[in-house]
Amino acid sequence: MFEEFFGLNKTPFTRDMPAKELFMTEQQAEIQARLEYAAQMQWFVLLTGDCGSGKSTLIRKFAQKLHGNGYKVLYISDSKLTPRHFYNGLLEQLGSQGRFYRGDAKRLLHHEVELMRGIQGLKPIVIVDEAHLLDRDMFEEIRFLLNFKIDSVSPMALILVGQSEIRDKINKQVYLAVNQRLNLKSHISYLDESQSKAYILHHLRYAGSASDIFSDNAMLEIYRYSSGSSRLINKVCTHCLMYCAQRQKKIIDDAIVRHIVDTELT
Repeated sequence: MFEEFFGLNKTPFTRDMPAKELFMTEQQAEIQARLEYAAQMQWFVLLTGDCGSGKSTLIRKFAQKLHGNGYKVLYISDSKLTPRHFYNGLLEQLGSQGRFYRGDAKRLLHHEVELMRGIQGLKPIVIVDEAHLLDRDMFEEIRFLLNFKIDSVSPMALILVGQSEIRDKINKQVYLAVNQRLNLKSHISYLDESQSKAYILHHLRYAGSASDIFSDNAMLEIYRYSSGSSRLINKVCTHCLMYCAQRQKKIIDDAIVRHIVDTELT
């Protein structure tokens, strides 16, 4: 609705933005480089960040870059993930039929991984999203999964992606064995004020904007509301664009942002 009014040829603040066009901070680029090294070394990794900090965005860009370049990326996201569903979910992505019994599924997965590595020459990367929701059984299964050939070879790169509270969970004594196996821990921070402004401008340029549309004070107000959460920035910017298009306003100022926050987002 608002794209034509503002002279945009794409929707600027959308989740389906092509991975190569995604905004990246210096910190996020550094974390991506570390993840790429972890994939090469087949490490066990924990990636954390608060809700809306850009974890999924980073993982999407990372996965697209590696997929097909000597790697096979497998992705699992399930708030009720059990060991059997975990193994069968991976087997289905590999084109194999799942197994009813967990042990059978695990053995078949190891077999498929060996074929992938030995015959196809691919390194598997398993990404488990929403990892902060995993229960103790799943963490134990992950530990057993990484015991391969008497603990001498890592069968895959395993990347757990979750909200910050997972760090407190795995620091508990009961998860000590899992924690000790982690090769890398990385944390994504919210955007700061300058990064938030750069994020907004980047998305507008991607959409074909010839002007900034948002005033400097408006972008400051957006940062204050969002605290640097890219998800909230997307939401408030989209609401502002819709509101101003309906009222034929070409510039979004701080008063409009405050109005949107007070009337539509709280």
